[in-house]
Amino acid sequence: MSAHHRCSRRILAATITSLFACAGARAGQLDYTLYTGIEHSDNITLSATDPISQSTLIPGATFRFDQQGEDLQAHVLGSIEYRDYLGSRFSNQTQTQLSGQANWSISPQRLDFVVEDYAAVQPVDSTVSNSPTNLQQTNVLSLGPTLRFDLASTWRGQVDARYIDSRAQKTKQFDSQRGQFAARLIHDFSHSDVGSLNAETQKVHYTSALPGSDYRRDQFFGRYQGSSAHTELDVSAGWTHLQFDQGSPRSYSGSMLSATGTWHPSETNSLSVNLARQYTDAAQSMLEPDLTSPVEGRGGIVTGQTVVGPQVYLERRGELAYAWRSDRLTFSLAPYYRKLSYVNDTTYDQVGKGANVGLDYKFRPTLLLSAYVNGERLRYDTLNRLDRTLSYEVALTDQRTVHWSWRVSFLHQQRHSDAAGQSFHENRIYVGVIFRR
Repeated sequence: MSAHHRCSRRILAATITSLFACAGARAGQLDYTLYTGIEHSDNITLSATDPISQSTLIPGATFRFDQQGEDLQAHVLGSIEYRDYLGSRFSNQTQTQLSGQANWSISPQRLDFVVEDYAAVQPVDSTVSNSPTNLQQTNVLSLGPTLRFDLASTWRGQVDARYIDSRAQKTKQFDSQRGQFAARLIHDFSHSDVGSLNAETQKVHYTSALPGSDYRRDQFFGRYQGSSAHTELDVSAGWTHLQFDQGSPRSYSGSMLSATGTWHPSETNSLSVNLARQYTDAAQSMLEPDLTSPVEGRGGIVTGQTVVGPQVYLERRGELAYAWRSDRLTFSLAPYYRKLSYVNDTTYDQVGKGANVGLDYKFRPTLLLSAYVNGERLRYDTLNRLDRTLSYEVALTDQRTVHWSWRVSFLHQQRHSDAAGQSFHENRIYVGVIFRR
């Protein structure tokens, strides 16, 4: 597909979303932040033997749009950042991160049209360091109608049809078109407890991947969603069948499980559990953000860890997250485990174990100290490779006025790897100003 057609698809998606936003803009709430800063790295390419010092000018913006109108409901979170590598040693980059959902009620409680768009920055090759030349923009767009109908006093039916388009800036094997159809039988146990039986089928066609990558996914599962004064629970369990157009074996089947639960024993404490066992691929995982991925404390654009391509894999994942909050202090701890087993190419089979630790402390209402630590042990089975990664960041933010603040931070990250040339150490210093609406 030509660059012109790819651009046209993106413009179409943006136009549809914009039309939704304009339809009920009076009731919408837009909040945004503008920032600019200078970041200096002593090893911008994360090299083991030849570190390059680089200063980067980084203007950017983050925004949040919420709409809860009668005809339009929308929730959009986004960031856009321009990275000007001073000295022209690297090509300047514009990076975008977006999570947007819009629901247009054509006929209230009967027929909706849904648009979802997810943009992210991902590595070109996930087994090497995330230098400026190893980054690319990805986008997954999903749109289609949802039809609802009543069956009895506590029973409802729902039918979903979706067209899904995925694109990557450099890894063209990721580009795909998908058609998805789902039928759901929903039962309301109470106003806060809902159960459903679900049947989904999805046909996946890759436009540039090797022959045999296309496949069909069929899923049958039950789902329960419930909440009380101190708990929230969302559990899905069932069966998945994959049928590939070519290859040997051509089909895979297995159980699927997705469970998220949160317990609030008090106003200051919360404990969450996230479990999953599912067949998925890169585009599908971008529709379901990974809660276990390390994130940078400074905010803005976060580089993902997805293996961008057409490969399907069995994901087994578990995370436990604890958070404690008071007027001055916020503390969080989240250990996690993740195992990926690829069904057709075992090159990237991996097992990751790690933990995220966060701490915020307010010296006074306008002066905030933030600290963040991530440690991970990642083993690639087929490559016979073991990576041990550690990163930590300390930042100080001072809110000078209602709208203006400044921020300074120090980030250190290091990796020790069995693979030649993949170990590194890096230090980053960032100084910037922020305008918040």
